[in-house]
Amino acid sequence: MQAVARKGMNLSELVRDIRKSVVELLNKPISDLSGHQAFKTGQKLLALWAADCAEHVLPYFEEKYPKDDRPRKAIEACRAWVATGVFNMADVRKVALAAHAVARAARDANHDAACFAARAAGHAVATAHVATHAFGAPAYAAKAVAAASNSADVEVNVTEERNWQLQHLLDLAINQQARQATRKKD
Repeated sequence: MQAVARKGMNLSELVRDIRKSVVELLNKPISDLSGHQAFKTGQKLLALWAADCAEHVLPYFEEKYPKDDRPRKAIEACRAWVATGVFNMADVRKVALAAHAVARAARDANHDAACFAARAAGHAVATAHVATHAFGAPAYAAKAVAAASNSADVEVNVTEERNWQLQHLLDLAINQQARQATRKKD
């Protein structure tokens, strides 16, 4: 991991670090994983990973807002797109914007971890439209972990989160390759 894990980490630095780590981990350029082709295999892999990263930190949001399901609905919509390939821009936009709206409300209430968790969910579902939104989900998830950590533990906690994210992406990629190899045999 290139970026220094700290409470006030710069989001653009974190996203650059995530992009670099993904390229190294999957040994593919970003252009092979992303783009505006809605059914690209790499995009679906990134969307599933983004949804999992967002769900990993969703408890930070649900602890503060147990009755607000907008971030969870965004994650579910992302997973539904991955599973079915059905894409309706109006629906994707609606659930993404709803997750970001509740993130603003959480920020205004000084619930930073909840805010960042909701933003992660908003970026996850937006991956169905533009694959590069996938990098926002793990970045905001790391920021949620940082915001929820006390200053003595922030570096360790964020590093553990990033390690989980990258290992999870690797596991998803391996499973995807295994499924593709099985389909080719059939």
